[in-house]
Amino acid sequence: MEHPLVRAIEAALGWSGASSLGKNFTRGHFADEALCQLLLTPSRLLDLVMRRNLEPPQLRCFQSGVEMNSGDYLTTRFGRRGQRIRLVDMNRLADLLDSGLTLVLDGLDTFDATLEVACRALQWWSHELVQVNAYLTTRSTAGFPLHWDDHDVIVVQLLGEKTWDVRSFSRTDPMYRDAERNSIPSEQSMWKGLLRAGDVMHIPRGYWHQATRAEHTGGMSLHVTFGFPKRTGVDWLTWLADQARGAEVFRRDLVRNGSEQERVAQERALADAAVDLLRSSPPAAFLADRERMQPPRRHPPALPVDCSGEGPESVVCITEFEPEFVESGENVIVSGGGKRLTFRKKARPALDRLLSGLPVNVAKLGVETGTDVRRLADLVVREGMCVGLTPELFSGYTGLGMTADC
Repeated sequence: MEHPLVRAIEAALGWSGASSLGKNFTRGHFADEALCQLLLTPSRLLDLVMRRNLEPPQLRCFQSGVEMNSGDYLTTRFGRRGQRIRLVDMNRLADLLDSGLTLVLDGLDTFDATLEVACRALQWWSHELVQVNAYLTTRSTAGFPLHWDDHDVIVVQLLGEKTWDVRSFSRTDPMYRDAERNSIPSEQSMWKGLLRAGDVMHIPRGYWHQATRAEHTGGMSLHVTFGFPKRTGVDWLTWLADQARGAEVFRRDLVRNGSEQERVAQERALADAAVDLLRSSPPAAFLADRERMQPPRRHPPALPVDCSGEGPESVVCITEFEPEFVESGENVIVSGGGKRLTFRKKARPALDRLLSGLPVNVAKLGVETGTDVRRLADLVVREGMCVGLTPELFSGYTGLGMTADC
């Protein structure tokens, strides 16, 4: 899937592909700053906040580096049957923004089509799940204190300026659930300075950092962070534990009250089986299985054909990772989104387009390929690899100038 954000990040950071992700602290600048306004604006962010039922930890507000009580910016509304809904008090929020506030909204990709499409493109590029968070800061105020993240981050400054302090790691490859605490910041400075609109910055996992506008008296800043939580050896071992359920030796009760001979025999059997499992299921198998089996995120369901007519006019692939194609004899096997589908090899040209990650007009593709694309499209939609293109989802592609054949 060709996406302007992926191309812009690679060009700004001097990367060729995602192999540099997580290796070194890097800064750069977008060649075309117009991309910033296409990704997100303050007014669009506040509109998203207004129209949704948001609460901490997804939505948080900070003043002077201290997280505010949610009661300071949320209000409770009651429906006519007494149902309770927590919403942002937009009048109160306006006062807070005017006095100086950092508003943090996590996971915008769950309800904004443009950022959903951007994150999916970054996932196909990086082979990791991606989440985007937004940070809107007004006037003179601080955000988070000095901290580190358990995932790699790409920061894009969309509007205004913000001062950053980035330091090296103080524990190698720290984790959210770890064997030791990682609470002493590093003294090794990587960079201190201003990020301005169009600037891009890559902060590897474990690097300490802090962003603030404490020295500014007016204006505002908006930046987004794309988080890339990579898989580790711990994730591989967790996956292996699930694979072990297929072997009877691992499902047996551990010997507790048996003889010494019985306990030793079981330990040997378990150790031998564990070694066989380690050898037969290497990390590469885990990573490939994860991509094939990751289910797609939420999308509107397909309506029954007798209700909707002939099916969607246009469709788009929405698997979290790029589908895998394997040709076998006269067939082609497609894996992705937790499904494994088998087609005749002659359907491959149409499938390549249907599962390209870009919107496709079904009738037009049928004419171009001479294939019964309607039947193929209905199948991949029914199996959850694709969805019918809604106007909202379509805007996630066209909003950033992506070409769409529909």
